[in-house]
Amino acid sequence: MSVSSKAFWLGIISSGILLAGCGSDSDNDPLVDIRLMETTDIHANVMDYNYYGDAADPKVGLVRTATLIKQARAALDFPDNSFLVDNGDLIQGSPMGDWRHAEGLPAGEVHPVYKAMNELGYDVANYGNHEFNYGLEFLAESVNDAGFPYISANVFVDDDDDNPDNDQLYFEPYQLVTKSVRDRDGNSHDITVGFIGFLPPQIMQWDKANLEGEVITKDIKAMAERYVPQMKTEGADVIVAIPHSGISTTAYSEADKAENSSWYLADVEGIDAIMFGHSHLLFPSDSFADTPNVDVEKGTIKGVPAVMPGYWGSHLGVIDMTLSYDTGADQWSITGSQVQAQPIFADDAPAVEADAALVAKLAGDHQATVDYMNQPIGESTDDIYSFLAVVKDDPSIQIVADAQKAYVENLIEGDVNLQDLPVLSAAAPFKACNREGICADESAFTVVPKGELKVKNAADLYLYPNTLMAVKANGAELTQWLECSASQFFQIDTSTSAPQELVNYSGFPTYNFDVIDGLTYQIDVTQPARYNGDCVQVSDGQRIVNLAYQGNPVADDDEFLIATNNYRAGGGKFAGTGGDHIVIESPDENRAVLADYIRENSPVTPTADGNWSFAPIDAATDLTIVFRVPNTDRARNFVAEKALEAVFLETNDNNEAVYELDLQP
Repeated sequence: MSVSSKAFWLGIISSGILLAGCGSDSDNDPLVDIRLMETTDIHANVMDYNYYGDAADPKVGLVRTATLIKQARAALDFPDNSFLVDNGDLIQGSPMGDWRHAEGLPAGEVHPVYKAMNELGYDVANYGNHEFNYGLEFLAESVNDAGFPYISANVFVDDDDDNPDNDQLYFEPYQLVTKSVRDRDGNSHDITVGFIGFLPPQIMQWDKANLEGEVITKDIKAMAERYVPQMKTEGADVIVAIPHSGISTTAYSEADKAENSSWYLADVEGIDAIMFGHSHLLFPSDSFADTPNVDVEKGTIKGVPAVMPGYWGSHLGVIDMTLSYDTGADQWSITGSQVQAQPIFADDAPAVEADAALVAKLAGDHQATVDYMNQPIGESTDDIYSFLAVVKDDPSIQIVADAQKAYVENLIEGDVNLQDLPVLSAAAPFKACNREGICADESAFTVVPKGELKVKNAADLYLYPNTLMAVKANGAELTQWLECSASQFFQIDTSTSAPQELVNYSGFPTYNFDVIDGLTYQIDVTQPARYNGDCVQVSDGQRIVNLAYQGNPVADDDEFLIATNNYRAGGGKFAGTGGDHIVIESPDENRAVLADYIRENSPVTPTADGNWSFAPIDAATDLTIVFRVPNTDRARNFVAEKALEAVFLETNDNNEAVYELDLQP
C-alpha cells in the first residue's frame, strides 16, 4: 500500500465503524461490520491511459481502482464481509470502448471491461444510460461475458398496449446476495444484502433509434416503492439502491420521470444505502454542501448513507456499516455507518499503482486501441484547442458545426420538403474543464495540435458516439434554445469591482452550451439566466440579443433546419427539440461525419466565424470578470494569441491560470 492509502484504510478501521475482532457489545446481540464498495461511470476507461494524448494517465483507469478494491478488502479482519458493485455507464465513453464496438464483438470474445471486472469479484452491476449507445444486440453480447448479475428495475418490455398493469420487466430488477459473514467475535452469520438498480428514463429519448418498440421506462422512485417491499419479503436484511442517477431537489412528480432521482430515493422506506452515479461528481463533497437534507460530513441524504465515486475510475466509493442482530426480533438493524470516496490520485501524486496482473491481461486490447486511434484521417493547419470554448466562438466547435451542416445540406439536396430551408448547426464543447469546474488539467479540454490528424483527434473533438439528426424549428423556439444554452454563465453584477466568475460549470454542464452556427447573436450576461440546468424557466431574463440570420432579424415564425445529435434532437429538453421536431434520423455517427469531413477537406483550416459574442457591458464600475484555463505553456500561449481581450491575473491554488475578460466598451 502507498502511505496515503494505508493511512486511509487504517483511519476507517480505527474510527469505530469497523472493529472486527474487538468483541461485541453484548453476548446476545452480535455486531457485524460490512463494507460496500462501488465503481461508477468507468466509461470503458479500464487502462490508466489517455488515448487522445497517447500517454499514461495515473488519474484514471479501473486498473488503478482495482488496487483500491484489493486494499479495501485486505484492510478488513474478515475480507468476506464486503460487497462490490458497479453502477453503470461501463462499455462506452473511451477509445477502448469505441475500438471494441468498431471492430465488433464476436461470440466467445470477452469485452475488455469484463476481462478486468471478472478478476475483481463484483457481486452485481447496474445498467447506465450509455450502455444502450451501441444497441441492444451489442449490449447483450457484451454483458453475457460478465461473471456477475446485472439489474435494472425501471426498464420494461414494450408490449405495444396502454395497460401498465401487464408490463413485463426487461431485466432482473434486483439481486439478493447472501454471504456468510463474521461478527466481531468471529462467529459466522448469513446476511442477505439486496441490490436494486435504476437508470435514467430518458434513455427513450437519448437512444430512441436503438430502443423504440423494444423497451419502455418508468419512474425511478415509483419502481423503488414497488420492489423494495418485495425484496424485504424475500429476505433482504439490508437494501442498497444503485441508481444510475444524480441528485435533483425539484418537487417530485412520478409523471416527470426525473433523470436525477437519488435524492427522492432516500424517502423510500426500506432503502438503507444509496450508491449512485451518472453526474460524474463526488459525494460526499463540498459540491453538495448547500443541497437540502444532505450532510456532507456524515455522507448522508436525508439520513441515508450514500456515495458517488466520480468517474473513469477516479475513486472507489465505500460505505461501511455496522449491523446489530436483535435476537428477540430476529432481524438485523443498522447501528452506524461511515462514507468515503477514496481517490486513485491525490495531493498531485498517484495514491496507488495500477494492478500489474490486470495491466498484463489487457495488454492486447490496449495495443489494439492505440493502433485504432492512430489511423490518419487528414491534416490541420492550426491548433484546435477548447481552452476558450465557453468564452468566445471557438474553432473546436466550429469544425464540428461545419461538418454537420455540410452533411445535412448534402442529404436534403433534391428533397422538396426540406431543401429550401436554411440549414443551421448546433454544437457544444464536450471538454471544457471538468464537471466540478476545475480547469487545471489539459486532459479536461480538447487538445488537437496542428499537423497530421488521426482518429484520436476526431474522437477528442467529438467525444460521444451520438448519431446525427436534424430538427425543424422556428425562430421563437431557436431563441429559447439559445436562452437555455446561455444559462452556462453566471449573472454579472454591474455594481461591484470584485472578481466575478463568468462560467457556471457545476450548475450547467458545458455539453449543453449549444452554439447554433449560421445565426449571429450576442449574450447579455448582466441579465439573469432564464432557465436552469434542466431548461426549466426560472426567471423572465432575456440574455439573447441581436439574433439574426444573414443580417436580418430572426422572426418568431421563420423556419430553420438544425443539424445536431440524437441526444439533443430527441431529448425534448431544449425548445425546438423532441420527437415532433425531428425530420432527419441519420444512421451515421457525428464523429464519423466529422472524420469524413476532415478527409474530404484536408488540409482543414480551423477558424471560428465569430457568430456569437458577449454583449458589451456599459457600467460605471470597473468590472473584473474572470475565467480559468490550465496553467500550462500551451494554454497560456493559446489565450495570449486568440483572446486579445483577456488579461492574465494570477495562478490560483488549483494551478489554474486566471484571466480577466474585458467586456466593457
